[in-house]
Amino acid sequence: MAKNAPLPKPTAAELDLLQTIWPLGTATVKQAHEAMQKKRPDLTYATVLRLMQIMHGKGLLIRDESQRSHVYAPAHAQDSLRTGLLKELIHKAFAGSGKELVMAALRGHVTKKEREEIQKFLHGDEP
Repeated sequence: MAKNAPLPKPTAAELDLLQTIWPLGTATVKQAHEAMQKKRPDLTYATVLRLMQIMHGKGLLIRDESQRSHVYAPAHAQDSLRTGLLKELIHKAFAGSGKELVMAALRGHVTKKEREEIQKFLHGDEP
C-alpha cells in the first residue's frame, strides 16, 4: 500500500472484529471466532472466515499463509486507524472542527468518572 494512500474504511462488523484482533496481535480464524463468540454467541465460524477474507482483500488484515491455518494480523495499528476514522468524522460531520466533535461527545456521552479524567488531562495532571 502506498505511503499516502488513504486507510481502508472498515464497516461496523469489520471494526468489531478488529477490536477483537488488536489485543491478540495475530489470530487464526478459529481463534478470532472463539474470541468473538464471547460478545456474539450467534456468530458462525463461516461468517468470521468470510469477514476476515474480505478484510484481507480490503487491506485491513495481513495474512501469513506459511502455516496450515492462515494467521491474520491487523494491517494497521489501532491508533493509526482510529486517527484516520476520526479525521474523516470531524471533516464530514463537524465541518472540520475538533472542538465541535469534543463538545458533541461531552453532551451526554461521557460518564462522571470519564469527565473527571478529562478534567485532569486538561489541567495537565494526567500523562
